[in-house]
Amino acid sequence: MCERLEFEKKARTLGYHTIIGLDEAGRGPMAGPLVVGGVIFPEDYYDERINDSKKLTEKKREALFDIIIENALAYKIEIIDVEEVDSLNVYQASKEGMLRIIRSIDKKPDFALTDAMPLGNELPHEAIVKGDSKSQSIAAASILAKVTRDRLMKEYGKKYPEYGFEKHKGYVTKAHKEALRKYGVTPIHRKSFAPVQEVLNEQLSLFDFNDVD
Repeated sequence: MCERLEFEKKARTLGYHTIIGLDEAGRGPMAGPLVVGGVIFPEDYYDERINDSKKLTEKKREALFDIIIENALAYKIEIIDVEEVDSLNVYQASKEGMLRIIRSIDKKPDFALTDAMPLGNELPHEAIVKGDSKSQSIAAASILAKVTRDRLMKEYGKKYPEYGFEKHKGYVTKAHKEALRKYGVTPIHRKSFAPVQEVLNEQLSLFDFNDVD
């Protein structure tokens, strides 16, 4: 049963043919980039293993990453760096990443399915709450985004070994907050996020205090 093709089929009954699924990974972390994925599958393609990336093990996500790329008509991955996330805010950065994919992906889509992200007038679309568990196209995009981001955070774990990025992927965990307070803010920390702001403010206060004659 193709239970995660309901929204794709609905779009096709409305006359659309090239349907892109869009999703992001990394809205919650206080460090690291935001990554957005976009996937267009052939009309008759279905793989029941493709599901919300959060419901899959790392090993399954890695395997599906290659399967998705091999079977997609087109796909694209957009990386939004920390500076832009701070500048736009994480919600707007997610939307901007999706719009960039729509505009630049190799095969022009005529309809989009997103994980609860309205896209304005850019393209006819449907924003689906928990879409990554209801639509194969969105689920595939979530897998591409999640795997890409996890790989990046593992590399940052090598660059900044004391922070444990390869374990928590930049999310706000107890260990991450302790490392942040002990070692300070790195270039990949999101300065607009409250825990990072707190450490920056503490450092600034200490600097001001030490600067007093």
